[in-house]
Amino acid sequence: MPPVSLEQLIPELRDAIGPVILISGVGLLLLTMTNRLGRAIDRARQLKVESARSGHSHKQVNEQVAIIYRRARLIRWSIILAAISALLAAILIITLFITAVFQWQYGFVVSVLFIGCMVALSASLVAFILDINLSLHALKLELEDSKDPEAGDAI
Repeated sequence: MPPVSLEQLIPELRDAIGPVILISGVGLLLLTMTNRLGRAIDRARQLKVESARSGHSHKQVNEQVAIIYRRARLIRWSIILAAISALLAAILIITLFITAVFQWQYGFVVSVLFIGCMVALSASLVAFILDINLSLHALKLELEDSKDPEAGDAI
């Protein structure tokens, strides 16, 4: 097999830029998701301490902590799926270069990696959206707990 020239690799380098940008974007999503996970964990701990000190309704606090726990599980899945997406994008880049260097025709493998990457990213975003909905539900519970009965129904 003749060695691959630089001119033959330049198109592969251009093709690899898309997955590299995808990895960068997923990295930013992961940063956001890990921050949300940390905030959810901190909030659950804060609620437990506040309920022990102030004697708030344990039922209300337990409901909020249960929602936060469900949120944390969703965020965990979102993080795992986003990380899988970035991993598949990295494997896609490696596969593109290996197939170019050895002049293999493995378009099916490249297609499967790309589709897997997009499916994992899509599932990650769905879990992230579900987390956001749950956080709004937790906020509603908290606001109902602190609602002034004389002010009427503001929610």
